[in-house]
Amino acid sequence: MVHQLNKIFKPKSIALIGASTKENSVGNSILKNLIDAEFKGELYPVNPKAKEVLGLPAFDSIKNTPGPVDLAVIVLPSKFVPKVVEECGESGVGGLLIISAGFKEAGEEGEKMVEQVLATSRRYGMRIVGPNCLGIINPKLGMNATFANRMALPGNIAFISQSGALCSSILDWACEQNVGFSHFVSIGSMIDIGFAELIDYFGSDHETSSILVYMESLTEARKFMSAARAFARSKPIIILKAGKSQDGGKAAMSHTGTLAGNDAAFDAAFQRAGCIRVETISQLFNCAQALAMQPRPQGNRLAIVTNAGGPGVLATDYLTTRGGELAPLSEETMAKLNEALPPTWSHGNPVDVIGDATATEYRKALEACLADENVDGVLTILTTQTVTDPEGTAKALVELGKKTRKPVLAAWMGERDVWEAREILEKGKIPNYRYPESAVDVFLQMWQYTRNLELLYETPPEAPKRFVPQRDAAWHIIRTALTEKRDYLLENEAKELLGCYDMPVGGNMVAKTTQEAGEFAEKTGFPVVLKIISPDALHKTDVGGVKLNISSKAEAEAAFDEIIASLKKHKPNARIQGVLIEKMVKKRFELLIGAMRDPIFGPLIVFGQGGVAVEVIRDTNFGLPPLNIALARHLIRGTRIYQLLKGFRGIPGVDLDDLAFQLVKFAYILMDFPEIREMDINPYFCDETGGVVLDARILLDQYQPRRKGHPYQHLVISPYPEKYAKRIPLNDGREVLLRPIRPEDEPIEAEMLKTLSDQSLYFRFFGYVPKVTHEFLTRMTHIDYDREMALIALLEEGDKKQMIGVVRIISDAWGESAEFAILVADPWQGMGLGSRMTDYMLEIARDKGIKKIYASVLRANSNMIRMFKDRGFDLKSEDEGIYSAELDLEHAIPFSTELPFQPV
Repeated sequence: MVHQLNKIFKPKSIALIGASTKENSVGNSILKNLIDAEFKGELYPVNPKAKEVLGLPAFDSIKNTPGPVDLAVIVLPSKFVPKVVEECGESGVGGLLIISAGFKEAGEEGEKMVEQVLATSRRYGMRIVGPNCLGIINPKLGMNATFANRMALPGNIAFISQSGALCSSILDWACEQNVGFSHFVSIGSMIDIGFAELIDYFGSDHETSSILVYMESLTEARKFMSAARAFARSKPIIILKAGKSQDGGKAAMSHTGTLAGNDAAFDAAFQRAGCIRVETISQLFNCAQALAMQPRPQGNRLAIVTNAGGPGVLATDYLTTRGGELAPLSEETMAKLNEALPPTWSHGNPVDVIGDATATEYRKALEACLADENVDGVLTILTTQTVTDPEGTAKALVELGKKTRKPVLAAWMGERDVWEAREILEKGKIPNYRYPESAVDVFLQMWQYTRNLELLYETPPEAPKRFVPQRDAAWHIIRTALTEKRDYLLENEAKELLGCYDMPVGGNMVAKTTQEAGEFAEKTGFPVVLKIISPDALHKTDVGGVKLNISSKAEAEAAFDEIIASLKKHKPNARIQGVLIEKMVKKRFELLIGAMRDPIFGPLIVFGQGGVAVEVIRDTNFGLPPLNIALARHLIRGTRIYQLLKGFRGIPGVDLDDLAFQLVKFAYILMDFPEIREMDINPYFCDETGGVVLDARILLDQYQPRRKGHPYQHLVISPYPEKYAKRIPLNDGREVLLRPIRPEDEPIEAEMLKTLSDQSLYFRFFGYVPKVTHEFLTRMTHIDYDREMALIALLEEGDKKQMIGVVRIISDAWGESAEFAILVADPWQGMGLGSRMTDYMLEIARDKGIKKIYASVLRANSNMIRMFKDRGFDLKSEDEGIYSAELDLEHAIPFSTELPFQPV
């Protein structure tokens, strides 16, 4: 697949189909740009009516070009494109760039042409960028296959945009700002190659340090999430998402012919994937530049050093109103500043060094702030006055920036007076801005990137207790409603379903008669609440269907009669199932736990302050399933009510671990049942003694068939694959659990690595002994099950759990081939564990559709070599002392006859 994309982004030959002799036409402009950029390859203009175009010989058809064509750039009216694509396939063209418009955005006829073009390209193995796009640029190759007015400068930013017009403007701006690119891609309607594949491709590109995206809409969200999560740790992915407002979303839809999703879902998705979301074009490039030049801050505490009070105050306001903090300077730092600065300095943060501060005074103030453990980053502001030294201060800042691991930003305010100083800062890799607010904004974006990565790779604690959902019982409830042609569950059904997932629903009973109402209320214990159950009265209060604080049997009987009479008065033909009777509960906090199905990202979880005014208060946070305890805690912390939930001014807090666990269980329901369209628990009453579901509503869609073996296709993040867990025997008769690795396994993997012999480490890591850090372990335990699988061997003896082996495969982005590695702890070698783990992993690879397994193995590792040979691997000498091993899974005969996938 990489080879196919190389044909498009690193071609050795380009045919321009629709090359024109007409000046200022698209076909003329693209050819002129390719010639002017001095493309390092062959150019073949295709025009049946011309002998030459811009001095190059023209060809009447793609079939008649003198050499092979890697990339065909098509600039023709859309009605001719399907025929030309067929000709490209017949001629062996590697890839297509379709500039032409008039496809998805042109309605039904355009959609038919899209289907035809896609079918043809797939038949011949050609990939497509476009249609309806500006084109692509690779500055290193001198390739400008666009009709833009400018050529991109070489650099390390890969820029991907759905808007061609925006590309043109950004090119112009980037040239003036000296911003360079490794690749510049206008992707248009994305009928084939989309964001996910480009992130995978540029994420693996050694010449790209960051990926910038202008996005209007998204398709194949699961692939996007997988790609972004794979590379966000090593390369910043910065996204400017248009369509944030309702009107903006409509404009995006009409522009691209694709539905724009709920903006809260995009926020949740970008955060979960470790991406940075920005609001403006300037933020997009400012953030990329700063992350390329400076280390990420480890917190949000900023020290501001300035020679003018006003800009310092403005920077402080911007910082503290957007989630940042002024760093509290330590006593030691204050002492250093008192010694270095005149008595009239501000004696606090912002550090106002006074208008006549010298470069030396700036340097000493900055040194003191950077040495303070309470400081996560420093912003230096300079306003020009007759006594200031912009260039000398810039040089001092550059020297300090080389010695610290904290981000250093600058705002040299002014124009002509600071031009030379800005050049010094730029060459010294100090990001600099005209206004302090811009610098603060970049600092906060960098910190958010740190936060997102921490969230992505935080080691979650184990759940408070073992949780076994009753899926069959829950499905029976949903199935009953669907069979009755209902698109909702009644409240008692909704609570019963929640109870199947061990959520605290309390006790309730359904009374059919007045007598039952009195008896059931007495059994429940007073006070009680009575609620009508009717498919025709989902909003119970509107029909007088709720009675609160019922404190006696007689009151319960009277309340029952009043509820029934009120419903018949409002809706004479209403169907009555009965009256729900449950204990009256009152706790300190009313919370909302809910979900809706987003058209792009699937189930979206919402948590926040509940009650009748939830839409007015709007204190909610959003997340995507699946959740673990750490992710659920983050969801809770993102609300204003969290400050109260954790305890405030003597008021006890709630059990946050239990609340997080309820969110984890709630997420499981959404994972298991794609039929759920909406689900609300409002309110979820909660205090220090626990919580209880007071009211619940579940809306349904039609039955969603599951693909055999793949029940979670409605999710954009692959959940934990429980189906791969099974028990196997060792040669000594003991039983070991094989199961996929989880983030929670970090501590036991660390323990196993500590016990390994030098030889085992040498065989697994080829002589490199890894430093067992949290960062190293997260790479081992936080995996994307869509593109990677790791099985651990777990020995359980009493309460002790011990990891004694791990086997893993890491597939390429397209799931075609995967690298294999295995490690068995020394005491457990020679017991058949490695062979059984290998055979099971090969079966899993087959189940995932992987066609080829490859590995590297040391010649000295005779056991591994023997195991590979027994299983049909082809071994070839790679380097001195190393074999490369490869297995064609499609044709290899399985070594083991054990049936796979018998879940524990």
